[in-house]
Amino acid sequence: MNYKILIIVTSLISIQFNAQEVLNLKEATIITLENNLNIKIFENFEKISDNNASILNSGYLPQINAGAGLIKSNQNVEIKTPSGLEGSLDNIESDSNSANISLNFTILDGAGRKFNYRKSKELLNKSKLEVKEVIENTIFQLYTVYFEACRLIEEQNIYKGNLEISKTRLNRKRLELEYGQSTSLEVLNAEVDFKNDSINYLNTISNLSNVKRDLNLIMNVDSEKMYDLVTDLDFLNFDELDADYKGAQENNTSLKIDDKNIAISKNEMRATKSTYLPTIGLVGSYGWNESVNDNPYAFFNKNINDGFSGGINLTWDIFNSGRKIIANKNAKINYENSKIEKERRTNLFFNELNNLYQTHTNNLYIFEVQVKNLETNKINFERNLEQYNLGQLSSIQFRDAQLKLQRAELQKNSSKYNTKLSELALMKISGQIITKSYK
Repeated sequence: MNYKILIIVTSLISIQFNAQEVLNLKEATIITLENNLNIKIFENFEKISDNNASILNSGYLPQINAGAGLIKSNQNVEIKTPSGLEGSLDNIESDSNSANISLNFTILDGAGRKFNYRKSKELLNKSKLEVKEVIENTIFQLYTVYFEACRLIEEQNIYKGNLEISKTRLNRKRLELEYGQSTSLEVLNAEVDFKNDSINYLNTISNLSNVKRDLNLIMNVDSEKMYDLVTDLDFLNFDELDADYKGAQENNTSLKIDDKNIAISKNEMRATKSTYLPTIGLVGSYGWNESVNDNPYAFFNKNINDGFSGGINLTWDIFNSGRKIIANKNAKINYENSKIEKERRTNLFFNELNNLYQTHTNNLYIFEVQVKNLETNKINFERNLEQYNLGQLSSIQFRDAQLKLQRAELQKNSSKYNTKLSELALMKISGQIITKSYK
């Protein structure tokens, strides 16, 4: 079993994979913006809002209706006049044809149209901001998964390097045992360490494959498609961070949406208030009628009339059981609630912003410390390796130095990507995650 593990892990280390497509963060962002299904759904919502904000849906345009009719009849007629004349006619046919077109145009409806039209425009602006917010959230999710994959790639390389060291140590102990320079216990310890390092390496490979599938899901591409990711990254300098921090309230998308909610509620309140005023409209129509009757006793056998008509009307809903009063009261409450909600979310925003800023500055400092700590552990390991090769250091002491180096490498690697993610979170809340360029 020990040899099987050695063969499997050695094969994984030595395999040369076929060249894969390199995917940097910019390319991943472009693919996501083109393919992500959640973004497409909200873009369609924006199109609906755009349609609703059209002049065609505003009530400003007139209403035009047209109609036509054709009636045919066949009747039997009996006639008796006061002078005593009598008679009957069978199968008397008559036709009645008509056509008309009418126009209704609201001149004034108490400014209700104006505020409803403004409301529809604000709803469109809100929809655009919601699309932007979805894009920001999706990009942040993409970056989070992308950098988690990068972290696992570097973690895999760390475990791979550590596994090479354990493999070399195991082979050396076996060779020493053959020449009587080592014991079975030392070989067994080396095998245990090699197994543990092999498990860490295999687990990282599995985790990396899962995260890459998550990345493909966000980009909406084939889940089994594999990319070579770019692990190089930079951090924004202090001046950029400070500028984004100061402009966060002005640029935050969620707060902009809250502003639109206030504007929508205000226009809705004004539109509801306008129901107290009368509605004035113009009406006009043109009609044509033709009547044909072959009854010889009829006063006339054919009658045609056509002409125009027009007028102005006024409608005033003076009282409708108090419903308008309740509607206006509720509209005012909704308007006040939208302002209260903005204040509440602003307080939460500043709390989160300050927490994220402090977290990121702490992460930057921790990363610098971890870099220095790694350099120290590298020097310590190199000295222990020299002593171990000279036979001046025990296997236990060498393993301890090896694990310290591995721990320092893993801590520095985690700190690197934690710092990047805290920077991204700060960019997101500052409304800058779309405009900032990342390698």
